[in-house]
Amino acid sequence: MGCQDVLKRKTGVIYGEDVLKLFQYAQEKTFAIPAINVTSSSTTVAALEAARDKKSPIILQLSQGGAAYFCGKASALLPRALDEKYQPPYGISNSDQKGSIQGSVAAAHYIRTIAPSYEIPVVLHTDHCAKKLLPWLDGMLDADEAHFKQTGEPLYSSHMIDLSAEPVDYNIQTTAKYLKRMAPMKQWLEMEIGITGGEEDGVNNESVDNNSLYTQPEDIYEIYKTLQPISPYFSIAAGFGNVHGVYKPGNVKLHPELLDKHQKYVQEKIKAKEEKPVFLVFHGGSGSGKQDYQKSISYGVVKVNLDTDMQWGYTTGIRDYMQGKADYLKSQIGNPEGAEKPNKTYYDPRVWVREGEKTMSARVKEGLDDFNTAGQV
Repeated sequence: MGCQDVLKRKTGVIYGEDVLKLFQYAQEKTFAIPAINVTSSSTTVAALEAARDKKSPIILQLSQGGAAYFCGKASALLPRALDEKYQPPYGISNSDQKGSIQGSVAAAHYIRTIAPSYEIPVVLHTDHCAKKLLPWLDGMLDADEAHFKQTGEPLYSSHMIDLSAEPVDYNIQTTAKYLKRMAPMKQWLEMEIGITGGEEDGVNNESVDNNSLYTQPEDIYEIYKTLQPISPYFSIAAGFGNVHGVYKPGNVKLHPELLDKHQKYVQEKIKAKEEKPVFLVFHGGSGSGKQDYQKSISYGVVKVNLDTDMQWGYTTGIRDYMQGKADYLKSQIGNPEGAEKPNKTYYDPRVWVREGEKTMSARVKEGLDDFNTAGQV
């Protein structure tokens, strides 16, 4: 038996009750699903190939910056050192989050089109949406509702709202407001309480107080008590020392045992029979040790975010190719095999981009093994 046996839709992008059943199955079988940040068709394919080969479900997610990149890197995101009047017209404008909204919609349609071919279930998700980025989420929900009206399901399986840097009451109440809007579509909502340190995609929490990195069980219960009556389709990214990025071993102090305390506190408060009543999410997964992953998963984590390691994985394949084929990439004609030998087959982007896909895919497979996801389809 595998996770497809509990799903109505076996392959492609799933939503609603199927997402709930997938996460319930993950808790039951003690595995988590890696959430891979994708920024292009190339990184999307790398992640899907890994999941297909490992017979695993997968979560594909886009950040606000990744979505903007998907439809054309906006000139507003170029280095500020360049004088605006000399900037060429790169990409499209991202004023009012228009570029990120359009990129999110384009990515969703692309992934929905190709995902069934990989014969695995895919959760389509968007990553951190801070307070200043809420217009991005609003625009995506407009697109979800339009797609729901046409097809009976939202464009995305789920979204994340990240108001962890805001006061707790504002965080919970604003999250509840969005969940009410999403509930009729049976759309999943992930929220964060307790700040994830480090820097990712322009969101910098490197200087936050360490105490802010650890969530209190009372907050988890307050979230559960507020959101559960609205919809069962939600998960919580609770801070237990998590940090975005990769740092020297010993510099990041994770305490996954706190997640067990959260589960027991909520279980006692709601008098639940199940030992893990809350669906938990592990942010800042890159660079963490396998033991930390597996402890966290044993306490009810169903999703682990991986981004930094994927960027490095993709880069290494292209780097190694460029270094190894340097003598074939100095000109269009002429290489060690002869002065008139053409080099087109070496500089064709399909060749060297593919090398990045292969090494990124290998890193995704490593995560699928570490999280016990391999073979769960």
